[in-house]
Amino acid sequence: MCACAAKAKGFSVLIMKETILCFGDSNTHGTPPMVSRDHHPRFDRRWPVVMAEILGCELIEDGLPGRTACQLIATSADVHLDGLLGLRIALASQGPIDRLVIMLGTNDLQNRHGKTAAQIASGIAALLSHAHMDETQARHDGFSTLLIAPPPVVEVGTFVPEFLGGAVKAAELAPLLRELAAAWGADFLDAGAHMAVDSVDGTHFDEAGHEALGVAVARVLG
Repeated sequence: MCACAAKAKGFSVLIMKETILCFGDSNTHGTPPMVSRDHHPRFDRRWPVVMAEILGCELIEDGLPGRTACQLIATSADVHLDGLLGLRIALASQGPIDRLVIMLGTNDLQNRHGKTAAQIASGIAALLSHAHMDETQARHDGFSTLLIAPPPVVEVGTFVPEFLGGAVKAAELAPLLRELAAAWGADFLDAGAHMAVDSVDGTHFDEAGHEALGVAVARVLG
């Protein structure tokens, strides 16, 4: 926990604030619905910010556009997008943290990766396995994990070619991740029960979606 000093009636009071690491892809980064592939702004009020505002916690944001849950070939030019590699770096370089929030799987639905819903869930299982290793937990004096199933993609708009066939797999993913979270003793949230992707590109959240998800996450963690 983060120790913060506050003054009350002439003396200091130590206030302990939880530190939460939010780990994900462009929907954690705050990328808005994209009308073109070369337009990459970022919302100021993205869901981790909304969550942190409600909980009054210390926030560490690690949202990387394009990040996958499944491992990538080590020689790939996109190896930096490998979720397991990224999580290992984040948990080694940040903290100590009190809570870890993971939301990944959307990019794995792209047809170029050729992953089934079960294979995507297996990739996320590797992330949970690393997070719950004794060594990892000891480095942070223990932390809890929340696994979020991303809202299903919709095959409309900007990214139709990449996500062709992705909607069917996306619908299968949330139940698998719910079982996975239960097996690892992690909390679970189905984001699709609280908000939906925007129809502009079928993958990203609008401002209302970020607000709704931030509120939902805060309720689970609060």
